[in-house]
Amino acid sequence: MSRIKHTFETLKSQHKAALIPFITAGDPDAQMTVQIMHGLAAAGADIIELGIPFSDPMADGPAIQRASERALKQGLSLKDVLSIVSEFRSGNTATPVVLMGYANPVERMGYNNFAQAAATAGVDGVLLVDLPPEESVAGTLVSAGMDNILLLSPTTPEARMKLVAQQASGFVYYVSLKGVTGSASPDLTEVAQRIALIRKCCDVPVGVGFGVRDAATAAAIAQFADAVIIGSRLVEAIEASPREKVLANLTVFMAEVRTTMDSCSRVYKKDKT
Repeated sequence: MSRIKHTFETLKSQHKAALIPFITAGDPDAQMTVQIMHGLAAAGADIIELGIPFSDPMADGPAIQRASERALKQGLSLKDVLSIVSEFRSGNTATPVVLMGYANPVERMGYNNFAQAAATAGVDGVLLVDLPPEESVAGTLVSAGMDNILLLSPTTPEARMKLVAQQASGFVYYVSLKGVTGSASPDLTEVAQRIALIRKCCDVPVGVGFGVRDAATAAAIAQFADAVIIGSRLVEAIEASPREKVLANLTVFMAEVRTTMDSCSRVYKKDKT
């Protein structure tokens, strides 16, 4: 059983939703990224989403774009990202790591080479934002022992949800709003309705991201989703904090989110209706 599946099954038995923070690899630098990953896990992160820096992150808002720019200015490559995961794995063998990025760097490395290298480093799942299910590399990832994470959006029709469901494993990532990361706050009533529809098509857990900026919103989403994904809020904190306070600021925020999520009872059963 994969680490991602084990995590979701464990949380389901506890009537909890997963907390998934996103940070960009190499921001503020590679060594600090490893420290942040350990800090996030200790503060209650169930899965860590690690962004692969890219020069044209079309789905990301200004905060994550700037994080990619900072990492790329240091010369961070995809191989360096895998080295970060490998170093994290030397001290943590339990917390799943999902790489989130764009197809170009992976294609340059070669999908088979990437899959083998990522699996060796300890990556558990991969989400390539701009690779549609028609061009899915699900087979390559699954053969290497990793999950293929795919996106769904507010405009995804039901027929396409079913196509995604055929190829997704680990979980599906529901983009809660129309726009880039960090651009607005989600309409939680609408999100809950969409999650109910997705569950009719998909057997894998559903995570909700984009626009989740505080503990209250995370807790509200945790009542009907399987996972809450927080990215821009953390990346902004990294950018705004002095280096010596980055870790403390992130872990305090994460612990608050974890506590608030866990204090709210689940009102939606994960089983399909």
